[in-house]
Amino acid sequence: QVQLVESGGGLVQPGGSLRLSCAASRDIFRFESMAWYRQAPGKQRELVASITSDLRTDYADSVKGRFAISRDNAKNAISLQMNSLKPEDTAVYICNGQRVVNVEGATREFWGQGTQVTVSP
Repeated sequence: QVQLVESGGGLVQPGGSLRLSCAASRDIFRFESMAWYRQAPGKQRELVASITSDLRTDYADSVKGRFAISRDNAKNAISLQMNSLKPEDTAVYICNGQRVVNVEGATREFWGQGTQVTVSP
């Protein structure tokens, strides 16, 4: 079993910045991909940013140019740097990982509990 624990959420004014971190209880180099999702009240969970084991990244259109995802295998952690935050970025941000579990390449998905980000004056 793998635990993913997020930190770094909080209250920030529009235009401000936050840096989220997700720490894994086991080696993340076995994770084929890791990602940040978010879920706002009354809305579906959406993919914010993802990063593969070979450091390819992808972003939702709504955050391109403002958010940056990174991965540190030595620290077993990923981060999400969020700049120029907007009220519509308010949500619970949830860490996700797809871990390879056998030599055939099958993966298992893991989720964190989430951290609240609130963007408000």
